[in-house]
Amino acid sequence: MSLDPLQVPLKENLCKIVYVGRNVKDVMVSVWCFLNANKGVDWGDFRQSEKITRAEDYSLEAIFESFCKGVTLHGPFWDHALSYWRGSLEDPKHFLFMRYEDLKAEPRTQVKRLAEFLDCPFTKEEEDSGSVDKILELCSLSNLRSVEINKTRTSSRVDFKTYFRKGQVGDWKSYMTPEMVDKIDMIIEEKLKGSGLKF
Repeated sequence: MSLDPLQVPLKENLCKIVYVGRNVKDVMVSVWCFLNANKGVDWGDFRQSEKITRAEDYSLEAIFESFCKGVTLHGPFWDHALSYWRGSLEDPKHFLFMRYEDLKAEPRTQVKRLAEFLDCPFTKEEEDSGSVDKILELCSLSNLRSVEINKTRTSSRVDFKTYFRKGQVGDWKSYMTPEMVDKIDMIIEEKLKGSGLKF
């Protein structure tokens, strides 16, 4: 959901929202893999694209065209990301925008940043005793993938295990053609222009 309907109620609330944004090309490949791993699920609005006429028609090309047109599970990628980006700039007490790429590149720094935002910063003793590293290990993709419920549970016909794929930055390079990259980069550059948001 876009941030816009949430902003007014949250102004008077103690609730905090953390948004993790990711490079659109990696998001698109992850969505493509996820949809293909869950072909029996009706994704409703996502199939509005004329290229996706059946639940089984989740080709990379069809998903790519949908992303380029702004047809995704949560509306246009750029509108969704920009709403939370602007929220984090306008109300940093309630909204934290994090980049997946930063989490992968500097996990300790980003976990400490998250703890600060949540008003529970790590003490020197906690840092010295390895608490940050323990949290990073507990929340690692390999650990979450190995949790029994994530290996065996299904909800709304979606296998939990399909939520955990590679988690790599730049995996899109293995799937997208240079023409696809040029087209989506041009769209994202235009849509994010002047916002200060970069992936």
